[in-house]
Formats: sequence, structure tokens, C-alpha cells
Amino acid sequence: MKTRRLILAAILACAALPAFARNKPDACVPVVRDAWIRLMPGGMPMHAGFARIDNPCDAAVTVTGVSSEAYGSASLHESTLVNGISRMRELPQLVLPAHGSVELKPGGLHLMLMDPKKPLKAGDRVALRFDAGKSRNVRGDFAVRAGN
Repeated sequence: MKTRRLILAAILACAALPAFARNKPDACVPVVRDAWIRLMPGGMPMHAGFARIDNPCDAAVTVTGVSSEAYGSASLHESTLVNGISRMRELPQLVLPAHGSVELKPGGLHLMLMDPKKPLKAGDRVALRFDAGKSRNVRGDFAVRAGN
């Protein structure tokens, strides 16, 4: 009786292996490079983040959020010029093309980092996490720079 249970357990375990393989997180993860945070003059409680995000993967990766233990909130934003007026809007997601990259830079795509939990100064390092779904959270290590 004990042998039958062991054989049945082994058969069930083998049958489940393909399901586990399908649910295995994708090993390919985007890479955050040249990452920095601009401090705003006068100690304002908002900062801006910039970086290049490379996606070496065979498929596009969609970033749906950003977070950091160093800030009360973090979000993806885009600045555009409309009829000569600069406009900024929050983005619900950012698509990283397969084998491509996206640049977060002043005057375009960027991160809005609100309510720092402690004072930051030039030279500090801050970790940010980009939520890319499917257990693919992308970490970026950002250098803090003085605003200008």
C-alpha cells in the first residue's frame, strides 16, 4: 500500500513538471544604466530621475510602475511641448521594445520622485524598482546629483 502511494506521488509530480516549467519566470531582464536623480533647488520635496533602460530580451517588456523605499511615491512621466507650452503627464506604462532601449531624460520621459523619506544630497545612491510583471522586477541604482 505504501509503495502504491509513493508511485502515485511520483507520477503526479512528473505530470506537474510541465506546468512548473511554464510558470518559471523569464530569465531575461532589462538593465538600467547611467541612472541619476536631479535634486531640485531649495529643498523641494520632488526630484526627477533619468536613466537608460536596455531590453536585451526577445520580447517587449512593459513597465507598469516604479517604487523606492527612499520616496513616498514614484511614477513615470512624460514632458511634451504643445503649442509652445511645456506639458507633463503621468504614464500608466512604459514599453521597452525587444532588443531596444528607452531613454529617460530631461524634457522627455522621466521619473517623478515625490516626498523623499530623508534628506538626500549629491553623491548619495538610491535604489528604484521598475515593475515589469511576470516576476521581472528591474532594479536601478541611481546616483543623486545637485540640481541645475
